[in-house]
Parts: sequence; C-alpha cells; structure tokens
Amino acid sequence: MMNRRTFIGTFAGGLLAAPITVEAQPARVFRIGVLSPGYPGLSLLLDVFRQGLREFGYVENQNLVIEYRSAEGNVERLPALAAEVGSLNVDVIVAFNTPAALAAQRATSTLPIVFIAAGDPVTTRLVASLARPGGNITGVSALSSELVGKWLELLKQAVPGVSRVAVLWQPGAMDERTDKDMQEGAEVAARALGVRLQFVEAREPADLDRAFSNMIRARVGALTVRPAPLFLMERRRLVDLAAKNRLPAVYAWREFVDSGGLMALGPRLPDLYRRAATYVDKILKGAKPADLPVEQPTTFELTINLTTSKALGLTIPPSLLTRADQVIE
Repeated sequence: MMNRRTFIGTFAGGLLAAPITVEAQPARVFRIGVLSPGYPGLSLLLDVFRQGLREFGYVENQNLVIEYRSAEGNVERLPALAAEVGSLNVDVIVAFNTPAALAAQRATSTLPIVFIAAGDPVTTRLVASLARPGGNITGVSALSSELVGKWLELLKQAVPGVSRVAVLWQPGAMDERTDKDMQEGAEVAARALGVRLQFVEAREPADLDRAFSNMIRARVGALTVRPAPLFLMERRRLVDLAAKNRLPAVYAWREFVDSGGLMALGPRLPDLYRRAATYVDKILKGAKPADLPVEQPTTFELTINLTTSKALGLTIPPSLLTRADQVIE
C-alpha cells in the first residue's frame, strides 16, 4: 500500500515529467475604418497609406482589417458613412480630407480619429491647437491656405506682365472656413502684387469647359488651381485645357506638373498619407490623439516643367529655376 509521502512524490514527479501544453494566444486583429470622399485617384493614396501600415507590421488578412467607406464623390454622404464606420467596432477612424474629418468628428467623440491632408484644423475646429489637439482627433495638415499667396507670386515671376489671374476652385471640396481663408489670402496677395483675381468655380467634370470659357471671356492671363479632389482626378484634362487656352497655371500638387502642367508648389501628397500611418500605429499601441500634436508639412516642393513653359512662349527666370526642387525638361 502506497503511503502518503510516496503518493505525493510520485504525483509531483508525474507533473514534472508530463508535457505542459499552453494554448497560443491568437494575435490581435486591429480594425481601421477609412472614410473617403471617394474620388478616383485617391485609391493610389490609399495604397500608400496601406504600405505605411505594412512598414509597422500591420498586414491585411493577418492582423489588420480595413473597413473602407467611400462617398463616391458625393460629400453629402459622408455623415451617414461616418456614423456607419463608427458602429463597426473599429479601433481608429482615418479620414481622407477635411469634410471627411468633420463628418467623423460629428459621428463620434470617443473613437480615435486621424485626418489626412486637412486644411487648417484649428480654424475648422477639428482640434483645439496644433500642439495640443485636446480631443479624440489628430493627424496631418496640408496647410493649403497659407500657400495661395505663394502661387500668385510664382505666376508673377513667371509671367511678369500678368494683370488678371483666374482662381479655379471647387465648392464643397473644403470646409467653409478654409474656403474663406483661401479667398481672403488670395485677395491680400493679389493687391500686394498688383493683379486682379477672377474666381471661377467648377463643381463637377462637366463644368470644366465652361469654366475655361469664362476665364477667356474675362481675359485672364494666368491661372491658379486650388487643391480639390475633382481637380486631382481631372488633372490631365485641366492641364490640356490650360495648354489649349494658353494659360500659364500653377497647381498645389506636383502630380499636375508630371501630367504636363507648368508649375506646382505644395507638400507631397504621398508623404502625407505615409505619415498618417505613424499616427495610426501610435494610437493602436495606446497613445491618445489628444497627446499627439498635429503634424504640418516641413517641406514644400516646387516643380517646374520647362517643356510646358517653352510651349507657352515663357522664359522662366534663372532665380526661379534655382529654387525648384525638380525641373522637368
């Protein structure tokens, strides 16, 4: 008969000898909601954002699910889509541009939100301040309203005799406050440069031919194209219309110059979307949006297309060429 001491020893030895089976904990799968105005062309920037996430180890269908919701060009759909994304148990919402960010902000005050390429997030009340956002939202600002004066300066240098400049804009592409700031900034710069402005709007692709007809009737000598998803989507057509009507034009993004436009000054769009992945990574690791300062572009890229300038009969001053980050010949 086994005594108590022998039993305990045998039992303990059996525990030591027996293999210990520990169930592997399943890797957490993060869910990101992406809210987009849905213009064609943004899909390429979505790919850049995805690549940025992959660099931090987030791989779709492994440890990441992206719930993508697109307004398909109709910004009025954004509030309903934002509410839908907020109900999907996502860890963070990523908003492509200011209207999408404002819709997300109205939909939730608790879920973290990261915006990309917003105008001025302070004047639009997305955040309390750039250094201390203070709520559930932060991200990457494009600061486009501060560039409008620089675009006019570039045109004045490239076309010294210009006296009237058209400003092409898309109503609703930005929030009302940013629109107003950009208009006022353009008017201040125009007065300082001694030029008059002709504001011309285009809401959809069908409006572009009419917009250029209006510019020609107004006898403008040059053109600035404000940043808008529609214009980025239709950039080849815009560039062709500017060439057809012999209008020197400056744009917000270098993608226009790559398509044959004259000049562009602004931050690189892919950089903004790649940087947004950094915010998402920090939030997924426990950081709070209120503690993550809004990032502003640190470099603005000036790109000049000399082939286009020659076709327009323009001679770009050497002082302007030396400032260019890239000259396309």
